[in-house]
Amino acid sequence: MSVWKHRLIATSFALTMGISSIAHAALPIAVNGDELPSLAPVLETVTPAVVSISVSGTKVSNQQIPEVFRYFFGPEGSPNGAGPQERPFQGLGSGVIIDANKGYVITNSHVIAEADEIIVSLNDGREYEAKVLGSDKETDIALVQIDAKDLHEVKFADSDQLRVGDFVVAIGNPFGLGQTVTSGIVSALGRSGLNIEKLENFIQTDAAINSGNSGGALINLRGELIGINTAIIAPGGGNIGIGFAIPSNMVQNLSEQIVEFGEIRRGVLGVMGGELNSELAEAFGIDSQNGAFVNEVMPDSAASEAGIQAGDIIVSVNAKKVNSFSELRAKIGTMGAGKTVQIGIMRDGKRQTLEVTLKRGDEQNVKAKVMHPALEGALLSAADKEPGVLVSKIERGSPADQNGLEEGDIIVGVNKTDVANLAELRSLFETEPNILALKIKRGDSYLYRILR
Repeated sequence: MSVWKHRLIATSFALTMGISSIAHAALPIAVNGDELPSLAPVLETVTPAVVSISVSGTKVSNQQIPEVFRYFFGPEGSPNGAGPQERPFQGLGSGVIIDANKGYVITNSHVIAEADEIIVSLNDGREYEAKVLGSDKETDIALVQIDAKDLHEVKFADSDQLRVGDFVVAIGNPFGLGQTVTSGIVSALGRSGLNIEKLENFIQTDAAINSGNSGGALINLRGELIGINTAIIAPGGGNIGIGFAIPSNMVQNLSEQIVEFGEIRRGVLGVMGGELNSELAEAFGIDSQNGAFVNEVMPDSAASEAGIQAGDIIVSVNAKKVNSFSELRAKIGTMGAGKTVQIGIMRDGKRQTLEVTLKRGDEQNVKAKVMHPALEGALLSAADKEPGVLVSKIERGSPADQNGLEEGDIIVGVNKTDVANLAELRSLFETEPNILALKIKRGDSYLYRILR
């Protein structure tokens, strides 16, 4: 008998009994000899692998001190009156054990950010101090480790197999209440453009997710991990049925890189592009409007070496459909450098598959004009021993030269956002701000150059 028939029979039974009768009668545990449907058997195997995480630490902030009060703070303040202030903080979140033998726990990067102490609390009451193995701010994923025995783990599911309408269950620690379970469905797939993270390819769900659920598990009805809960849209501060989770395939790729290298070695395809719309689809004689349109292929990139061309439409990665450029960027950006992937493209109305070996994003020399016209004439590469992007070469008289860039400059920020590598710089340029203020380290000094 189907789950829906079970529910219909149970509902009909309750209605025919009447409200007053139900108050005095035991509800049935079975209908026609079959047990009533329940998520309890699945949850009994999964909930021991979902943990609560509490963090504490101090944050340093520079606060402007009004002139009239500076006397009370002594002469050590900076000339503009900004004094570093250490403020203690505490936070709560959730996590998921993905390797019981090694004690690996996956959570959100923002849950453990700047924490001096991380305490993982198991469902059975045990508590352990955790150490951070690695994290990735661009996807909001972190991996920590505890030294404990008799742990339970959750197996990864293939998130590319999800469909809108699939039943899901969210498990976490909302508002510090302790482990809480909610259920719902997959509301949408491939959500991006929310400006929550830099690489966005979210699963959207109506399963209730609230503050403290961050880093918790989103599972299917087989008890497999399909996502890590990360964010909600909550105009009033509470759940309104719009929650987001990072797909398990992305999580698995990133955690494997952290385990192997202790860091994320992000793969880069080397294309610039945008979403495929109806006008482009008609112009290129394509019926579908799903895919990533390639505007430009970067020289000496993985894409150019594999034969991808401007005007191609990327429709799949490893035989899995790609619906948008944002989805392509998120999938490629969470695969490791050196990985070989099968890229499906549409060219001249015909389907082709190309084999591409991804390059590491911070090891490429990139002609800066592909990022912004005002940088034409500059060659960019990874800074050697510090975060940032090195200006390794400048053509005299070029736009980059005229905008005041010099060979040896290190770009460390754009507007108010820090930049650690080429991938981050490219991502910021793709937001297309009207004015770009590059923060540059030149020798021991810092300066800004404005690009228009």
